[in-house]
Amino acid sequence: MMVVGLTGGIGSGKTTVAKQFEALGIPVYIADIEAKELMLTSSVIKTELIELFGKEVYVDGELNKPFIANIIFNDKTYLQKMNAIVHPEVGKHFEAWKLKQNAPYVIKEVAILFENDGNKQCDLVITVTAPMDLRIQRLLKRDDTTEEKIQAIIKNQWSDEDKIALSDFVVNNVNLEETKEQVERIHEQIVKTL
Repeated sequence: MMVVGLTGGIGSGKTTVAKQFEALGIPVYIADIEAKELMLTSSVIKTELIELFGKEVYVDGELNKPFIANIIFNDKTYLQKMNAIVHPEVGKHFEAWKLKQNAPYVIKEVAILFENDGNKQCDLVITVTAPMDLRIQRLLKRDDTTEEKIQAIIKNQWSDEDKIALSDFVVNNVNLEETKEQVERIHEQIVKTL
């Protein structure tokens, strides 16, 4: 089954685009949501995270996010180590999920698809873009955050230009109706290639 990667910078509107593919009957796997769930349910991940961070990594069965964030903030190698634990398990989970789907193709939505070489596991890639000021406005409205925090996240992600250069399709997500039309066009083009 064909795997279509869906990515884009924070605030670009990946979720909006993913929902539009779902409305067309295409199954969507949202890697961030599944990773968070697996960090709570996978005994493999839990055991390895406790080995990496210590028992404080879980409090009452929930992830101790402030504790992890503090460690990662002070030593970036911990983020790489955590990703090395979580990402392979998410990959296995995705493969099992994909086998259960009955559709011409599936969408795998990953925020940092290129940054982790995830694009190499995809047959095609769609990048969602939006002007920076609009992305920042969306995030300030959506999250309890500051412009400084948003800029820090954006700095850690690839630029739109770098993503677009390696993508098969681009959705410019500014106007909802136009975004929907772009998604429908891309869907038709993908189905034609099958």
